[in-house]
Amino acid sequence: MGASAERFEKLVKVLKDLEDLPPNYVILVEGVKDRAALGILGIDRDIRTIQGSGGMLQVAEQLKKEGRHAVILTDWDRTGGQLSRLLKEALSSNQVKYDDDIRARLSRISRKDIKDVESLPALYSHLATENVRRREQ
Repeated sequence: MGASAERFEKLVKVLKDLEDLPPNYVILVEGVKDRAALGILGIDRDIRTIQGSGGMLQVAEQLKKEGRHAVILTDWDRTGGQLSRLLKEALSSNQVKYDDDIRARLSRISRKDIKDVESLPALYSHLATENVRRREQ
């Protein structure tokens, strides 16, 4: 199996893990384009944007009230890393459990190809196309 086929399988696995999260989990993304990108990839979950929700602290407080957990899915560029750290602090201070492993896995899979959630559909398409081409050869 080639490197791109392996990356494609890993990407499919991460997307399945997102879709299969327990119902009490909320996916936190930076903005509406990120939410749309996950929708394109078939992630039909409670996805909330931190930019349009009154900020991180308000999101964390709301999740605590609802008794929910969070998956932090900010971009994996410098700004996304800073937002991730601030989100972890806000969630922790409100005793909201969170997962940031999926974000780390996506960062490793995408390598230097993409650095944001909104580009995931393009990466998925690219890797899927390469995968089909290799099988046809």
